[in-house]
Amino acid sequence: MKRYVLVKVASYLKRFRKIFVAERVEDTVIRMVFDKKESIYFDMKKGSSSIYKSKEQKRAKSYNAPFDVVLRKKVANSIIEDVEVLEGNRILRFTLSQDSKYKRERLYFQLEFTGRNTNAIIMDENFIVLEALRHIDKSVSFREIQTGVKLLDLPPFEFKEKEEEIGDIEEYLYKVYEKKEKELLERLRNQKLSFLFKKREKLLSLLDGMEDEEEILKRSERFSKEATLILSNLHQIKDYQKEVVLRDFDGEEIKISFPKNARTPQEAANILFNWAKKLKQKAKYSHIERENLKSKIEFLDRKIEMVRNAKSSDEINILFPKREKKSKKEKERDYESYFLQDYKIMVGKSEKGNIELLKNAKMSDIWMHLKDMPSTHVIIRTDKKRVPREVLEFAAKLCVDYSVSQKGSYLVDYTQRRNVKIRERAFVNYVDYDTIKVIKD
Repeated sequence: MKRYVLVKVASYLKRFRKIFVAERVEDTVIRMVFDKKESIYFDMKKGSSSIYKSKEQKRAKSYNAPFDVVLRKKVANSIIEDVEVLEGNRILRFTLSQDSKYKRERLYFQLEFTGRNTNAIIMDENFIVLEALRHIDKSVSFREIQTGVKLLDLPPFEFKEKEEEIGDIEEYLYKVYEKKEKELLERLRNQKLSFLFKKREKLLSLLDGMEDEEEILKRSERFSKEATLILSNLHQIKDYQKEVVLRDFDGEEIKISFPKNARTPQEAANILFNWAKKLKQKAKYSHIERENLKSKIEFLDRKIEMVRNAKSSDEINILFPKREKKSKKEKERDYESYFLQDYKIMVGKSEKGNIELLKNAKMSDIWMHLKDMPSTHVIIRTDKKRVPREVLEFAAKLCVDYSVSQKGSYLVDYTQRRNVKIRERAFVNYVDYDTIKVIKD
């Protein structure tokens, strides 16, 4: 962030009298809503900080760290007394005040665009730190940033910057976002597509490597036949033998090699019977596994299409939520979870996943499905709260994008899970529903 740009921004911000909203919308992005309902975003990312304006930015979750609590309590709904850029530094300082029951409280909200030490700091009128986006210990820097500690000034620095003409500062702030968003979108798209294609190749490899059911059954029958022949001829097989040639029931000779871990002919027969049983079970359920893999590949193909068609980095980030580390023993779920405004949205990857969602959904959760068409099932976890329209529309879009590939207009029905009756597997009847129209571009 260049100093001359900060000076222009400070001058622009002086036109506002009050801050209505101050909240974190991403890990490093603070959104402030001023008079005239204008939103300005301050991205305090180390090394690539910026200030910009945007028409719309989705908030995947709420932030409730101590910094966020103080930000909402002290900075939101405060009067702007002054906005300045500190001499010899890239520091934007708001002088604010709030009226309490007994007195007017003054405080400072300081945004420091200082490269690797970029920070957002809230202080009282004596410059005592109330909270900060990033805390810095005195063992790391001479300038300690901790709650309850007085903030020291940064030494002034002589800047040599090449200035550029900024006519309309508001237009400039929109262009900052457009450029930033275009670069981020392209980078995220390439990164996530690479990840998804690798995952798809792995699933295709598993599918291609699956044995044919008939071949599995043939092996099962062979092991069962060999075990039966061994038992029928136990009286003539020595305990030390590791293989034997016997005549089958059609009079043909057959050479049988005993399993390596078999200590006796009797044990060899038991092991072969066990192998035959397992292979028979595998053949019985292999078509289910094959269909499950095909469903997962189809689900990935839909997600790849969604990433390719994403119009913003927000859309892509919501499709790839940060997950807690899974243990190696934890089984991959047959549904996928997304988050928007702290609401959890779950989408079935296959029929098995749809069944799991229906089974585990709470009665007050919202259920979604394409109207009169086969589709994935979507569940919104409500925790008995009213779901905002934006969340309903996003979930409906997920339902469409994961269910159909053709462009067009689609209707998505939704209702509380209590109004959905399971007929068989993932086939349901439902009542008391509403409908959302979704246009798939």
